[in-house]
Amino acid sequence: MRIYVAKFSFLFLIFLISSCSWMNNLIRNRPKPFVLKVKPPASINVGEIGMEEGISKAAQYLWDLDVNRLTPDEDYVINVQKGKKPFWKEDKAEDPLFTSVDSSAFLRSTYKAFIALLDNYTAETGTTEYVSRAEKQEIWTFLRAIMQSGPMQFCHKYCVANGSDIPVDSEEFMKLLYRIWFQLYTKDHSGDGHDSSGFEHVFVGEIKNGKVSGFHNWIYFYLQERKGNVDYKGYIKPRNHSNTATNDDDHVLTLQFTWHGIEKTVGTSFIGVSPEFEMALYTMCFLVGGQENIIDLNTGTDVFKLNCKIYRFARDKIGTSFVEAMEHFD
Repeated sequence: MRIYVAKFSFLFLIFLISSCSWMNNLIRNRPKPFVLKVKPPASINVGEIGMEEGISKAAQYLWDLDVNRLTPDEDYVINVQKGKKPFWKEDKAEDPLFTSVDSSAFLRSTYKAFIALLDNYTAETGTTEYVSRAEKQEIWTFLRAIMQSGPMQFCHKYCVANGSDIPVDSEEFMKLLYRIWFQLYTKDHSGDGHDSSGFEHVFVGEIKNGKVSGFHNWIYFYLQERKGNVDYKGYIKPRNHSNTATNDDDHVLTLQFTWHGIEKTVGTSFIGVSPEFEMALYTMCFLVGGQENIIDLNTGTDVFKLNCKIYRFARDKIGTSFVEAMEHFD
């Protein structure tokens, strides 16, 4: 009898330990309460920013909130080398764009969760994409991580104050983010299923009809360059000769490169910014801005006049989003 009691007690103890472990995992993975950790300054009232002038001011505030942004010449080093016109065929960069990046930055929660998503896609359009259970979990891990950041919390507040039908509840807002960024749609009808999403196009890039489209993220650029898949050809010279020269501490660069041997003639990317900053900016422009959003951005070292362009696809999803550098001053 004592043997059976002891055996039952042992099995019950194992059950309790397993249950506690399961509960701890559930609690650990549950999103934290939504709190705006850094409140807007008195000069910027979220509910009164407005739409025209407001997008530019809101974008600047997102920049100021981006505490996860990396610092040039400290956290990373780039070598822009020589400039070129888009139609010039010669390679103006003998070396890679990125000389070094402090890899410890990629261990930060939003960076780590972002990088986990990058290998979930097939570059060629027309090839059906499938989202596994594990990949869906990676998406939700990423959304929960960025929703704990200042830029995304401000983005949520701003969109609620200035948009229509924007969920106030953070859980519902994350569902909206999932739909506009990660829900698949068909871009190339030569295939037999959904082959694209906003996130894939903007942050990872696609190859369609022998051309690279999208691919506007510096982290993926760096990782692909390290693998030898990206060949940097030089930066694109500004149209206006009065603009400040491009240099190695610029946080916005217009580039030319090849990916898997296929050319991206012109592409503009933020450099060193966090994943949450780009997600917040593009989400904000998509939900409450227009197709073109003029932004004056002071990065601390330079001032950029940017046009943040947003194109819809499948009615309520992001087709593409990127910035175009219109002017650049010290």
